[in-house]
Amino acid sequence: MNSSTVSIALITGASRGLGLTLARALGGRGWHLLMDGRNGEALEAARRELAEGTTVRAVRGSVAEPQHRYALLQAAREMGGLDLVVNNASILGLSPRPSLLNYPLAILEEVFLVNTLAPLGVLQAVQSALRPGARVINITSDAGAEAYAGWGGYGASKAALEHMSAVLAEEAPEMRVYWVDPGDMNTDMQQEAFPGEDISDRLPPEDSVPGLLALIEKDYPSGRYHAHDLPEPQRASAAL
Repeated sequence: MNSSTVSIALITGASRGLGLTLARALGGRGWHLLMDGRNGEALEAARRELAEGTTVRAVRGSVAEPQHRYALLQAAREMGGLDLVVNNASILGLSPRPSLLNYPLAILEEVFLVNTLAPLGVLQAVQSALRPGARVINITSDAGAEAYAGWGGYGASKAALEHMSAVLAEEAPEMRVYWVDPGDMNTDMQQEAFPGEDISDRLPPEDSVPGLLALIEKDYPSGRYHAHDLPEPQRASAAL
């Protein structure tokens, strides 16, 4: 990554779950953090926690809104640019999960807006703030690669994100573009997908972070990865 200045990451949906867990790991490695989330109270709590160890900017809002994406650009410029963008924010859609033939199209449109179009919108908005060699991680799902009954809405949005990521990697070879399946995790979204069920057998988000760190710190080519297939990198000194 950038060796002349401190490394700076934008992580969307960073007030909880995988986004917050990755932010903690990067903050512990000396990264400065720009984070967003829709829940202002949770986002502020995360900011206060992370600010004890590194520089943090938190911008409340939804990545689906153009004015919020512009606010992220302004914050990125004020921080000095970006070395990493992690498009982690997403929504499940309806729960219980309906079949495609019964899926209200207005809600499906929202799922695609947040899960597919917004990640591209974030990248379009902040592209002028990307430093040379910047990396992009788009968080996807096995539901974007496999057909599971009841997962058609969410899975289709992630499948579109995967293909969009692959095209971006071809069009922008100067960047490293990764689309990453983090695996099933014990998160609020996973619980939302299985209302009333015990999901304690799912792994915590912490188990997916080492694979993401490998993509951030090593020289893997652009492509699709499963977080659990990547070796954990050695703990590096704080980024310079």
